[in-house]
Amino acid sequence: MAAKNKVKRFAPKLHIRRGDKVVVLAGDDKGKTGEVLQLFPDKNRAIVEGVNIVKKHVKATQNEEGGIQEMEATIHVSNLAIADPKSGEATRVGRRNENGKSVRYSKKSGNIIK
Repeated sequence: MAAKNKVKRFAPKLHIRRGDKVVVLAGDDKGKTGEVLQLFPDKNRAIVEGVNIVKKHVKATQNEEGGIQEMEATIHVSNLAIADPKSGEATRVGRRNENGKSVRYSKKSGNIIK
């Protein structure tokens, strides 16, 4: 029996956003920090600047030269935590209302995140 491709009805809400500074919690790049460049909510994965570097063989085109290029691969969001704005360490995120708007804040230091 062939496996069916399950189609998700909606993408889950993630605890990180594009542009956030994050810390890698697990894997070969554990301890590294970087900025989230792109998110894939349906796959629960993210591309982080300077993390999970892989080599990709690229075929030459009219505009680009071929060869082996290094680029960032995706990493699962469960292995990422937001970096505290004050200390740079991993922190959890909370939400609170300030001036009628919901803002994210660091649970470790209490500072507002972005």
